[in-house]
Amino acid sequence: MRVLVAGATGFVGRRLCPQLVAAGHEVRAMTRHPESYRGVGTAVGGDVADAGALRAAVAGCEAAYYLVHSLAEKDFERRDAQAARNFGEAAAEAGVRRIVYLGGLGDDGDDLSAHLRSRREVERLLAGSGMPVTTLRAGIIVGHGGISWEMTRQLVEHLPAMITPQWVHTRTQPIAVDDVVRYLVGVLDRPETAGRTFEIGGPDVLEYQDMLRRVAKIEGRPLIIVPIPLLSPRLSSWWLSLVTTVDTTTGRTLVDSMSNEVVVRDNSIRDLIPFEPLGYDDAVLRALGERAKAGRDS
Repeated sequence: MRVLVAGATGFVGRRLCPQLVAAGHEVRAMTRHPESYRGVGTAVGGDVADAGALRAAVAGCEAAYYLVHSLAEKDFERRDAQAARNFGEAAAEAGVRRIVYLGGLGDDGDDLSAHLRSRREVERLLAGSGMPVTTLRAGIIVGHGGISWEMTRQLVEHLPAMITPQWVHTRTQPIAVDDVVRYLVGVLDRPETAGRTFEIGGPDVLEYQDMLRRVAKIEGRPLIIVPIPLLSPRLSSWWLSLVTTVDTTTGRTLVDSMSNEVVVRDNSIRDLIPFEPLGYDDAVLRALGERAKAGRDS
């Protein structure tokens, strides 16, 4: 198929484009700066905030991946909602047959954070365009350059002891970025996935403190964690911005989501795209190896 990837230069998108090409698809990599694009596929200019540019970018495509978010902006909910409307309308006008969207895990019956509510709203708005949307919901994605993973790694490497909020006891189901990409590519070749929502995760269900401790053990670092109930989300985000490269706005958004348990309840995708996802420790080792390689190549 001829496929548009919106978010082609992002954490997931830059890994997805080569795998789509390897699977035999023709990739259009949408970016606001096509002149500087050096990745796989044909660069096309486009911006989810510019409906006109979107129509030109998606013209002639049979499918489109939507991997865009605005976490670093204070009004990310409004921005992401408008972007989803623009994208859905442009794709519908162009005759795109389906959209594939990477969203977030979390039980709908839970008091979801603004971030997770926004992900659900984007799902709804994309589907409102009238075309089938395949949604993959994931929790923490482990891989070099991913915001949540970088936050985990930097906390471990910068703080041998940490006083943490109560969210360190929240359960999550991390997944390696390579496995996310494998699912994203796989659903495109399965017509029965159109119009459906799937949950994806690795084999390990862990508390955040378990994730931190495992990274510390792999890196051979000491780590003492003391959870206290007094750290508010605002204080937590300031603390994160001091000891990691995650900016305060993004940190606040992520911290708010850490009170929500994000684990897979429905494993139906494993029947359609059968493979064994990497365990957390292996995903961490791969992410660290990728970071080391990037350092050598820079």
